[in-house]
Amino acid sequence: MPISAARAMFRVAQPTRPDIVVASVTDRTIEGRNGSIPIRIYTPPGTGPFPVTMMFHGGGWVIGDLETVDAQSRQVCNQVGCVVVAVDYRLAPEHRFPAAAEDCYDATVWTHKNAAELDVDPAQLAVAGDSAGGNLAAVVAQMARDTNGPPLVFQLLVYPVTNGRVFETASYRDNAEGYMLTADSMHWFWNHYADTADRTNPYASPLCADDLSNLPPAFVQVAEFDPLRDEGLQYAEALSAAGVATSSHCYEGFIHGFFSHFDTVPPTRQAMNDACAALQDSFSH
Repeated sequence: MPISAARAMFRVAQPTRPDIVVASVTDRTIEGRNGSIPIRIYTPPGTGPFPVTMMFHGGGWVIGDLETVDAQSRQVCNQVGCVVVAVDYRLAPEHRFPAAAEDCYDATVWTHKNAAELDVDPAQLAVAGDSAGGNLAAVVAQMARDTNGPPLVFQLLVYPVTNGRVFETASYRDNAEGYMLTADSMHWFWNHYADTADRTNPYASPLCADDLSNLPPAFVQVAEFDPLRDEGLQYAEALSAAGVATSSHCYEGFIHGFFSHFDTVPPTRQAMNDACAALQDSFSH
């Protein structure tokens, strides 16, 4: 499928939710190391300074944009009571690894530096994302640690991509096709995003990091029928083994993509509730 068609189809499948009303939504463009980065800022009702969550959209680093992460950004903003900053990072294959990761990290640094303007608490900064966005959230957490960057209080990783080197997991084998995200699709995304040699870089494959200590607490959500299930759980286990306070949950009967369809059936709403509760708890400490 042509990339332009894939992007158009994904946008249709991820509808915006203007009916989820927040206090304000502001689009702006900031400057990163490689040029301008569009962001969208969602502010909840009430009086700040608010906690703040960086939101990185899914789509295999190839598809997706601010519109495709609108629904969950609005929901998290209201339910958690935090500002959400969604990032329109550069997409592959026009911009291959590490472009997306650098944009997401630069937007996180910008948010921390401009906390007063945004009416947010710079000491209450979390990262979140689903699928490729979960990968980017995990990567930004590692980047922040490695560069003495913004102190992050939490990472919400929803069915994250964590390993571009190994595809022989049970979940890749058992869920290779028939459950929306296919194994072939993941190979297609990876081939567009990163060269084989780059896939062992922890900023592409966070599970490949030699050291996972001193990272922010994490909540990892995975779906039972998802090729990415096992690598998400493996990352949660690796974080725990490194001394990072980590919890994980595998949602039985779920497929990839449930985070953006949280109003579809009651179980998907529970998954969103779990995510928001974890964020709220991290901000209360």
